[in-house]
Amino acid sequence: MRAISVPEEGDDSEQPPPKRSFLDAFLASKGADLKEIEAVKKVYPMRVTRHFLGLIQEKDDPIWKQCIPGKEELHDSNREDPLMEERDSKTSCLVHRYPDRVLLLVSSKCAMYCRFCTRKRKVGRIDEIPMSEIERGIEYIREHREVRDVLLSGGDPLMRTDSELEHILSELRAIEHVEIIRIGTRMPVSNPARITPKLASMLKKYHPVYINIHFEHPREIDEECSRALAILADAGIPLGSQTVLLRGVNDNAETLKELFQKLLKNRVKPYYLYLCDPSQGVEHFRTTVQEALEIFRKIQGYTTGLCIPHLVIDTPGGGGKVPILPDYMQELDEEKIVLKNYEGRLFTYRNP
Repeated sequence: MRAISVPEEGDDSEQPPPKRSFLDAFLASKGADLKEIEAVKKVYPMRVTRHFLGLIQEKDDPIWKQCIPGKEELHDSNREDPLMEERDSKTSCLVHRYPDRVLLLVSSKCAMYCRFCTRKRKVGRIDEIPMSEIERGIEYIREHREVRDVLLSGGDPLMRTDSELEHILSELRAIEHVEIIRIGTRMPVSNPARITPKLASMLKKYHPVYINIHFEHPREIDEECSRALAILADAGIPLGSQTVLLRGVNDNAETLKELFQKLLKNRVKPYYLYLCDPSQGVEHFRTTVQEALEIFRKIQGYTTGLCIPHLVIDTPGGGGKVPILPDYMQELDEEKIVLKNYEGRLFTYRNP
């Protein structure tokens, strides 16, 4: 997106003003500060799809905040890599932190760049990760027999072509000790047209394949998104969701409960609800742990258990994901445990 120049009033130049891009015109129509956006873009890339723009109802609504740069991104002192992924990288695109699973980064691009991304330091900085680098990561997996679970991430793996993605999947499926392949994507939300029957038919050849999708707000699940989810589910691909708790976007129980219920209706199991990582440029999105626990307390017990994700903190310093819960356990000894239910009532369970 170029910076926009508009002739001053009274300018009699014969040169017509430069045409605004579709995105420029859309942002201007909503009252955006284009100079502010341009300043942020110089530090953190911007990309947004027409589909996701179409979900915006007004400036600074929950959809806008996820995709349109804001000056707040330039004013925090968080670390670029608080989860220490670089420390645990065994090749340029493979992270091995947990005993039996690895993260394989297969794309440096996304269809849109989320303003709260934990990899803001990396995503959108290069044209694409070379396939030769991905091959190095796959070779590491071949050599480490303890790896039974591979998560493809990036960027978004579905930014690769079907043929590139199939090459990666076929190489991984040929490794005897790799049991599970997972794909992390936001494409059903950001660009649902990318999800085609052809793609689903290709993916199902490499079962067991699981797909986890980022959802942050119930308005993201429109007719086109639901169609994309149905294509994947009908191909027998188990679908899970990952949601980040974001101030001003979804930081209330009513919004999250609606999101989780809509996900389940579309055959997507709510899997993780993350507290926002303290990455550089995202501090304004973060909620307190106390707020997160109170929101979770207002969801637990008030809807089906299938709707309840794990509430987790991905620990700074590279300690991995740790689940947290409100204080349901009030007392525990050799004889009994005293529990507080979602209504605040106490119950005693006798220890055998």
